[in-house]
Amino acid sequence: MKQELIYGSRPVVETLQSGRRKVFEVFDADGDKEVAKAAATRGVKPKRVSRQRVDELARGGVHQGVVARVEPYPYAGLGEMLAAPEPLILVLDGVTDPRNLGAVLRAADGAGASGVVVPKDRAAGMTAAAVKASAGASEHVRVARETNLRRAIEKMKDAGLWVYAAEAGGAPFSKLDLAGPVGLVFGSEGRGVRRLVREACDGRVSIPMLGNVGSLNISVAAAVLLYEVRRQRGWP
Repeated sequence: MKQELIYGSRPVVETLQSGRRKVFEVFDADGDKEVAKAAATRGVKPKRVSRQRVDELARGGVHQGVVARVEPYPYAGLGEMLAAPEPLILVLDGVTDPRNLGAVLRAADGAGASGVVVPKDRAAGMTAAAVKASAGASEHVRVARETNLRRAIEKMKDAGLWVYAAEAGGAPFSKLDLAGPVGLVFGSEGRGVRRLVREACDGRVSIPMLGNVGSLNISVAAAVLLYEVRRQRGWP
């Protein structure tokens, strides 16, 4: 069976608690009690190793003394997300920084999103760095990999979702009805949403900027729009 490594106390704890993928081994340099407790529920006994050994396994990642050997990330299907009641789906068009992907997943988990769609090619996937940046939210949020984002958006629209590209110049979020099933599309760090992907959307949505900087980091923008959807739905 294929295996991969994840690192960081919170990602390892969340992976153990979620039960979405098998955990083969846990390496702990400091005797983390929360890690040990979570591991016990899965029948895994952490191996006490030197910090140097954890450094080697994490390969430069900020590991907090904990590394785990786990199954590869269990990607979901778009259909699973569309089957959720009142789907709220994020689509990331070519986000290449795993830290940004992880931060978006953290926001998606906090807002109870149905899932996040990423491209199969030329985009960040669920690497150890993305899992770490998500603080373990990756183990609770569905992530689907789609070959063609335009086609994925068409499927979302066919399922009854209104899909909006998040871009400057779009309608301010307060002017749109986001209370029903909705998809939010975010572009890459440099080029934004690609034209063909944008054209597949029902419209554009923007976040009014009152200062001198013209845009927000993608994870911040995602959080703002996710919680606006929740507000319009009567959150909390």
